[in-house]
Amino acid sequence: MSYCLRRLGIRHALLSYDDGPGGMFRRFPIFQRLITWSKPHAPADKASDQYGWYDWNSLLAEEPEHRSLAPSFMDGVSYFPARHEMEEQLIAFAERTAIECRYGCRWEATRQDEPDGFVLDTSDGEYRCDVAIIATGMAEPWKPQGVEGIEHVPHYVDTTAPETYKDQRVFFIGKRNSGFELADGLLPWARQIILASPRPVRMSVLVHSSAAARARYIQPYEDHVLGGGNMVLDAAIERVERTGTGFQVHAQGTSRPGDLQFEVDSVVAATGFTVPLGDLRKLGVKTFFQDRLPSQTPYWESATVPGIYFAGAITQGSIGLKKYGHPSGSSAVHGFRYNALVLARHLAETRFGIQLDRPHVKPAEAIDHLLAHATRSPDLWNQQSYLARVLDHLDDGSFADAGSMPLAHFVDTYDQDGVAITIETDAAGDIHPAVYLRRGADVSEHLLAPGHLHAYETREHRSQLSSLLQGWV
Repeated sequence: MSYCLRRLGIRHALLSYDDGPGGMFRRFPIFQRLITWSKPHAPADKASDQYGWYDWNSLLAEEPEHRSLAPSFMDGVSYFPARHEMEEQLIAFAERTAIECRYGCRWEATRQDEPDGFVLDTSDGEYRCDVAIIATGMAEPWKPQGVEGIEHVPHYVDTTAPETYKDQRVFFIGKRNSGFELADGLLPWARQIILASPRPVRMSVLVHSSAAARARYIQPYEDHVLGGGNMVLDAAIERVERTGTGFQVHAQGTSRPGDLQFEVDSVVAATGFTVPLGDLRKLGVKTFFQDRLPSQTPYWESATVPGIYFAGAITQGSIGLKKYGHPSGSSAVHGFRYNALVLARHLAETRFGIQLDRPHVKPAEAIDHLLAHATRSPDLWNQQSYLARVLDHLDDGSFADAGSMPLAHFVDTYDQDGVAITIETDAAGDIHPAVYLRRGADVSEHLLAPGHLHAYETREHRSQLSSLLQGWV
């Protein structure tokens, strides 16, 4: 976010309570390996924008020498980087791009500064600003209310070394990313692993979702399906009791109703995280998802306190259209890095009076322009059905490239005639370019044909898009 703001000439202060770059990757994931890939050898040049499609862990940069840093720190053992490799590339990015940050600065309180703006009280004094961008991540351990005894159960962050669970029956409360990550790490050690939460695992969504922890889910789930001794259960946990040598877990089946009891050696609350929002709730910032995420507009602004924006993993709180039930990729670097770029441009135009260039596109070139982005733009692939490339239709009949923007904004509130293209994976797993046309107050949606090898610059796709843009091209 800081890099993108600086490139646009927007003065800002970057504050971090950490003592250097790297943040959460100094501690998490617990079992070292990320679930997002970076491919050292891919069908795109590492200095190109397109390479971001294959490298989900590097930050964005205009300068070719600062792009795609993550693969250069990887040892080649896996295309999922290790935690320390991720930390090292973030340190390198900050150093090489000369990011200016005040480290060791603790955000302590927030108040509004009349008539507009905010004052942030910090351990280094006051900071006054027109816009406050909160990028603290989903970094605070969270446990659900209503489970008796869960306060005595260690959280994911307290998990010990895998060998300490040797020959144990281990019960994980929760079967999302952190639960399956731990289960995957303990497969060689634990005698039996039980993962339980009320809702079923939706493998159909996981397989096609860019935000899913597929690498973590598949092996423990496969062990369950093939009868390897581990269990993945749909059950609501009611209470956890300490016994002489372990724990007794009481639950109610959900998909299959009934009382369930488990005698286990260890219990871990793999129940996820919440956003450290400080005193923003008192300022009027509303939340959802059991108070774990702030409610946001499509441009990642607080839905209730204008001027408070969010960046990083918190932007998953801006849900988008969620086509076919698929979430955005905003919980991970490969998604929220593009949100940061889009947000910086939005702030430049709407808050700081900076007029950004919108290159003109001739009507005869519009079809090729859109299909090229559908074929090669990593932001559309990594943020499917969430970010879209937009061409404004101008009064003189030409187009202006408005860049990428949240699809929900184009569909719901955009006030300019134009066309947006994005990528969508449907319920059957077919991948299509999706075209949205805005003519006045009317917005229509159209799916183009899927393409072999994800290539959409074909005669068939040109013909389909030409028909949709009839009268404009």
